[in-house]
Amino acid sequence: MTGTSLPDAFATHKVEAMVKLLGLDPLDAEQWDFLQSETTQDLQAAPGSGKTTLIGLKLALMADAWTSATCGVCVLSHTNTAKNEIADRVASLAAGRSLLRYPHFIGTIQSFVHTFLALPAVRAKGVEVRSVDDAAFETAAIRLLQHPNYSTLRNYVERQRDGTGIVSGATFTYKDGELVVTGATREPPFRAETTSGKQLSSLKWTLARRGVFRYQDMYAIAKQYLAEHPGIVPAVSARFPFVLLDEMQDTSATQHELLDLVFASSPTVVQRVGDTNQGIYSDADAVSGSALFPLSGAAELPVSRRFGPQIAAVASRLAVRRPQQIHGAGPHGQVAVLLFDETTATDVVPTFERMAAVIVPEDILLRRPPRVLGARQGRGGSQAYPQSISCYVPGYTPPGRPTAHRALIDAARAAGTQWRSGADSHEVSTELWNALRASFAPLTGEALPALGRLERSAVTPGGRVRILLRELLVHGAAFDEAGWGMLTEQLTVQMKLLADRPLKTVGLEFTPAAEAAAATGGFPRSSAAVPAMRSVPGTIQSAKGETHAATLILECLEKNGKKFDVTEALRIVAEESDPQRELKSVQAAVQLVFVGATRPTHLLVLAAHRDRGKRYAEVMIDAGWDVRDLTEH
Repeated sequence: MTGTSLPDAFATHKVEAMVKLLGLDPLDAEQWDFLQSETTQDLQAAPGSGKTTLIGLKLALMADAWTSATCGVCVLSHTNTAKNEIADRVASLAAGRSLLRYPHFIGTIQSFVHTFLALPAVRAKGVEVRSVDDAAFETAAIRLLQHPNYSTLRNYVERQRDGTGIVSGATFTYKDGELVVTGATREPPFRAETTSGKQLSSLKWTLARRGVFRYQDMYAIAKQYLAEHPGIVPAVSARFPFVLLDEMQDTSATQHELLDLVFASSPTVVQRVGDTNQGIYSDADAVSGSALFPLSGAAELPVSRRFGPQIAAVASRLAVRRPQQIHGAGPHGQVAVLLFDETTATDVVPTFERMAAVIVPEDILLRRPPRVLGARQGRGGSQAYPQSISCYVPGYTPPGRPTAHRALIDAARAAGTQWRSGADSHEVSTELWNALRASFAPLTGEALPALGRLERSAVTPGGRVRILLRELLVHGAAFDEAGWGMLTEQLTVQMKLLADRPLKTVGLEFTPAAEAAAATGGFPRSSAAVPAMRSVPGTIQSAKGETHAATLILECLEKNGKKFDVTEALRIVAEESDPQRELKSVQAAVQLVFVGATRPTHLLVLAAHRDRGKRYAEVMIDAGWDVRDLTEH
């Protein structure tokens, strides 16, 4: 990073001043070491170890000392949630806000690939990108399948069980120097030279020429672009002399491979941060070789300030991917087990809620309501019991996939943050408009133009949309429910006029109330009608990265339908067995339990069927756990 920043960016007095300004706790030795490191390295961070806070602190110090006007810091994460959290942290300081503007980049790996590789490649071929979204592609592909040109493919698909997935999952793969059409996870059930194979390829390329892509397409297009233009690699690596990769445990093999093509052989400093024990990607897409995280000799943050010794001891025993002794420096906390049978399963959640009300200070519980987590949402075809959250929570309805209102709210918040920080208004408006087009794609198809083609006169639909975009940028994060409802009603009207077709309004409730309901698993409740300590159910996967006052992990059937996750976790803890010697299916189940068990600050409760969990009760009691058998009351 020579020549891009002042040499004393991480000087002790500067660090201490920034820590004081941000109101942070004093740093320990491991945090100091990572903060002051300016070389390529990995950091394995335990849950609650202050990883995100440390990243924000490091970026703020770098921003304050950065001198280059053409080279920048690149911060990449796996999810928009993680990216937004980092952006919000750096935006809280005047110096940090510079990282939200050129020449710096903070975004997801997907958006990095789009911005610097895939989109330039597509535009170079004269294609206007309309959407990069799996749901929008599915809608467009199924509609196009009805065209007479695809009759053979359509007839084949209609004869297959879930056959439409062949078309909606059509994906580009870079192979032998060219883009070929494959399935999302496997080859189509017919050869490329058959009539169906040729029609699938034609359908895919037709949508590509119209600018409609799946997320995974972008990686294949980017690989082809790099292969055909080798000068791109030194240009991108020179632009970013420092790259920080967050949540490394969840990046896929495809993402690793592409990032290595750009940065592995360059002088760019690459620092990778995450917790391999919280990785929830599938083994089929797990990374290997030089991309393994963390590499041997990686730095560690073993101290968790989220929870105390009791919960830390449980987490340490359940570390599947990499042994790690986690030291709990947070609230002392309590660990408990609830044993139940078929007749008392519905008592588990109410019992947990009462326990949380007694153990957790009320002010903390009100800020962070108790959470109920399970690995599965709904029952499958097996007769085994219990299978899922729905076995414990009568009437539980799994939420659908993310809806348009969530995407719009997230996009408005992100765009508003960038706009207020001084980012280029045209670029920010374009991003927001593309998010709007994607949100309305299931209703409008491909009928919405690019931002530059919208009319500017206020008497036209295009001009009125531009005004509404401005409203979203300026006030999007501050609207109340009525404001959101009014704005999106106007948007729906203008989208109808732009698309020149009638639109359904179902699913377009872009309101904070709808967002809250989706975030809590689809349980809209009136605060007057529900007790303050009512818990919020959801999947373990959806709670990743969260911090709770109290967490209940419900026993569920693991994905192979042969074992129960909480029972397996209890066995590993009680017998002190090595998780790395367990069956792969058991490891995957226990890893999810680890993610859920590291969310709470004060109370962790595990629910297990009495017939399986009772045998471990004595060991649990000796360890200081609170074991309650609901069948005896």
